[in-house]
Amino acid sequence: MSQFYGKELRYHREAAGLTLEKLVEGSYYGIGLLSAIEHGGRGMPMDLAAHVDRRLGTDFFVRRCEDVQEARRRGHAEYFARVLEAEKQATTIEEWSPTLIPGLLQTEAYARTVIGVERLQELPEETDEKVKARLARAQLFEDSHQTPEYWAILPETLLWNAILPPEQMAEQLDHIAALIKRGRIFVQIIPWNSGAHTLMQSNIMVLDFADAPPLVYMEGQHHGQTVDDPGLVKQYRRSYDLLRAAASPLGASLAMIEAAAEEYRNGAQPARLDRRDLA
Repeated sequence: MSQFYGKELRYHREAAGLTLEKLVEGSYYGIGLLSAIEHGGRGMPMDLAAHVDRRLGTDFFVRRCEDVQEARRRGHAEYFARVLEAEKQATTIEEWSPTLIPGLLQTEAYARTVIGVERLQELPEETDEKVKARLARAQLFEDSHQTPEYWAILPETLLWNAILPPEQMAEQLDHIAALIKRGRIFVQIIPWNSGAHTLMQSNIMVLDFADAPPLVYMEGQHHGQTVDDPGLVKQYRRSYDLLRAAASPLGASLAMIEAAAEEYRNGAQPARLDRRDLA
């Protein structure tokens, strides 16, 4: 289908007498991305589709984007559609998640618990679809050719937020540790006693692309917001860099994750909470 989409783009562009450079002019994107789309190798972001439709006098590309995004976001909230596509195109993803293990790192048990806590009146198969859709995002880490460089910064207190039984919390932390040791992700931990730091009031995901401007995504309980204004993105990136500077080094962070997993396996988690006064 992407080959068909690319051929349509090239047909309409050439019919309008436009080069790749002229067609992309006035957008944030480069000709490299447009060329990759024409060759069927990339998807088209919605804002670029709108730009192309305006330049070509068509409505095909936005409509096609909407159809594809609707198919891809089944099991995801509507506001997440742009990020769902962007994750697959990103060269680097940097995430700060102060309250939950990030969706890209969740095990099935963790995802099912987080999704189920809303207690929505839905059929079991609808919940299953949401869980499967969330787990499918982690396929990014299995593609040896297009895996983005993924960084996550997590607070140490999150390791001890036991929303699952101890053995399942151990499995969740083991899963993260395994991805780290396989070289698929980088994770840093903010120590529980580190004091004030940036981004204490928000979670963010910063996505970089080879041929498109960077994007910041923030999410609340029932909404999500993407930010692509260059000035704001720069500010959020600076805040993320300051947060990274406050986090423990990679090796020490992995040791903290593995130690927490071991304590869950040994049933020592409640004593750990009492000792650290994290309750």
